[in-house]
Amino acid sequence: MKNLGRFCPIFAIALGACLPSPGSRDEVARSSSPTGRVDAVLVETNGGATTPFGYSVYVVPKGARVPHEGEVAQLIAAVRNDSAWGVNLRWVDHSHLALEYRDARDQAIRRGIVIVGADTVMVVLRSGVVDSTAPSGGMLYNLRDRR
Repeated sequence: MKNLGRFCPIFAIALGACLPSPGSRDEVARSSSPTGRVDAVLVETNGGATTPFGYSVYVVPKGARVPHEGEVAQLIAAVRNDSAWGVNLRWVDHSHLALEYRDARDQAIRRGIVIVGADTVMVVLRSGVVDSTAPSGGMLYNLRDRR
């Protein structure tokens, strides 16, 4: 028992190497409403090689940071074409935001109507929309590739 204390840090380091990483959470798209007062923001989550990409959508005041909760919609394994993951943010008009994607394993609107300051935004999901121009892979990967 006396020597157990000196092995604990080594055991903790070894155990940490075996545990899955918490993954990443990255802003991959931002689109301003026609009024210019509201942003729709798409966040891509990546849990690693054995999990699909997740997408969370937020509606925030123009230029505001993305909160860690309060998404208006969430999609799992959403794709835009046969080789591109992701979701496209499209403002139909000043008060209607469409989340466009070809298909997804799971999708849900968390809040269909969002009030941001003086603006009221209705959020809708639009499956079946193919974006043939979307590049292959995840959205964050393609953002880094363009830099």
